[in-house]
Amino acid sequence: MMGLASPSILTQPPEPFVEFHTVNRETNIQELNLNWRESDLPERTRTKHVHRLHPYLGKFIPQLVEIFLRKYRPKLIYDPFCGSGTTLVESSVLGVDSVGTDISAFNVLLTGAKTMRIDTSTFKHEARYILDSIQSLDPQQGLFANGQAIKIDSTDRQSCSDYLKSWFAPQALEELLQYKYLAKNTSYPSLFNVILSRSARSSRLVRHFDLDFPKTPQTEPYYCYKHSRICSPTQSAAKFLRRYTEDTVRRVSEYQAIRSDASTRIIHGDSREVDLPHGIDMVFTSPPYVGLIDYHEQHRYAYELLGLEDRESKEIGIYTENLTLLFFLPILRAVNREKRGHHAQTQSPRTIEAQRHLSEEAC
Repeated sequence: MMGLASPSILTQPPEPFVEFHTVNRETNIQELNLNWRESDLPERTRTKHVHRLHPYLGKFIPQLVEIFLRKYRPKLIYDPFCGSGTTLVESSVLGVDSVGTDISAFNVLLTGAKTMRIDTSTFKHEARYILDSIQSLDPQQGLFANGQAIKIDSTDRQSCSDYLKSWFAPQALEELLQYKYLAKNTSYPSLFNVILSRSARSSRLVRHFDLDFPKTPQTEPYYCYKHSRICSPTQSAAKFLRRYTEDTVRRVSEYQAIRSDASTRIIHGDSREVDLPHGIDMVFTSPPYVGLIDYHEQHRYAYELLGLEDRESKEIGIYTENLTLLFFLPILRAVNREKRGHHAQTQSPRTIEAQRHLSEEAC
């Protein structure tokens, strides 16, 4: 008499794959279990080196990019929605030339800061100088301890928008402006501007548990669900400037130690319209979460503080008419059909633009 199969002899799924360095051309990706748990791929691993230079909602796991790069070994990879730069960072580590486009000035700033080649000794020296200057600053007078004044451009204070004046306490805003001024004459102003933006995010007049999309400035004490006590709005940015400067020095140093000589190019523009180099043999990106994440508003403080070019009307957000931007899968499907000699029935403008620059070996 046939009985039911014992659960012990049923086929068990493989353990989540974490031996990323072993992937090669012979690896069958379809056999890999990429359903990672926190215990398999902890946050400290997902946010290694420069991947955590700045908070960014909606970015994907860098190890996923690593698997595909090791498997297919492209010569030139293209990311039409480069966002926080995950694809380009991983490519630069693994020796693959890369190109990324993004409509957001903040994303271009962040990706460029992450992937640039720098002299770590110079960066550390300039970071220490700025921190020492901020530490000895009298926020009431804008003076160092020795009485020397920081001559902030008058336009910086005069151009402070109502947004900045509403969302930052006076002392915090002054400290951020001082840091911004000091960063202008460094060797790597974009890196310091990323630190400045990250610090601004944490030093806004917001509740500690509501950093992503606060609705209104918080000016009075409140019950904090994050700390389970009564908290007061942040009045100073100094501790965040110090914390994130030191953290960035450490992360950038780790990245520079493993960065290859691969070239990285970031284009600020609409990927349906930009002029791409020929020879692209892989397209890899993370599709935008339309209707879920307002990609511009999550970094509004950076646009206001740094004076970045605002193309919000063309960006993807909660309320967007740019639904034609959702073409991650059509790009790959159309590329595969074209490479097999079949005509793609429906192609987006972004698909057509990418195809014009693909090499014969594109995957």
